[in-house]
Amino acid sequence: MRKRQSETTVEFVEVLNAYVRWYNEKRIKGSLGYLSSIEYRESLGLTT
Repeated sequence: MRKRQSETTVEFVEVLNAYVRWYNEKRIKGSLGYLSSIEYRESLGLTT
């Protein structure tokens, strides 16, 4: 994560939640054929 200064706890939580969402859903993973989790699920037809 980049070094940031948060003005409030709420802002910090929002930034942290966005990072966790990116890490879990959008980050490219070698174990999934260099796809994100969402792209991998779509390639298997598991999304609605």
